[in-house]
Amino acid sequence: MVIVNFKTYLEATGKKAVELAKEADKVCRETGIAVAVAPQFTDIATIANTVSIPVFAQHVDPIQPGNHTGQILAESVKQAGAVGTLINHSERQLKLSDIDSTIRLAREKGLFSVVCGNNPSISKATAALNPDLIAVEPPELIGTGTPVSKAKPEVVTDTVRLVREVNSEVVILCGAGITRGEDVVAALKLGTQGVLVASGIVKAKNPYAIMREFAEASKR
Repeated sequence: MVIVNFKTYLEATGKKAVELAKEADKVCRETGIAVAVAPQFTDIATIANTVSIPVFAQHVDPIQPGNHTGQILAESVKQAGAVGTLINHSERQLKLSDIDSTIRLAREKGLFSVVCGNNPSISKATAALNPDLIAVEPPELIGTGTPVSKAKPEVVTDTVRLVREVNSEVVILCGAGITRGEDVVAALKLGTQGVLVASGIVKAKNPYAIMREFAEASKR
């Protein structure tokens, strides 16, 4: 699985976000590899109404409807067309208790949960909370172009081992510095089932070509 996090890059904002999502949808249809996107909140509805691939929110807050000005309601992203949400990305970290509450809320609202962990121990702790997916991403490698699968392969293998000690079902993804097809191959060989990627695709000169490369690499 390849999840593309659009973050707040201008290359993935508004009309450009829709075009990038269309390219991701095309790669999914052409290769049969699961591709999903996580756009900014304001682009979720437009993208969800344009493409057939899964659309994820970048975050939801562990709140119920009410007086929570400026926070993100799970119901709102679902009604906009999102099928799931990222949780605890290194740029939007939460306390473990809030991670637990958000996973429970997502499950209650019928949303898939993708929990990010910046090291093996955090990933193990969150695996015990039964999210749908866990993405291991050392924050110091995010956006560097240096993949964790090469720079710190032990982080990935230790995460897979520790997570599987407590949860045999959760899907494990690898993130941070993924820019080439060979990075995807390396991540899969280390025991993960896909990648979470952002700038490696969003800021690429030819995002479609990179996504296609990632998808083809997933078949090796």
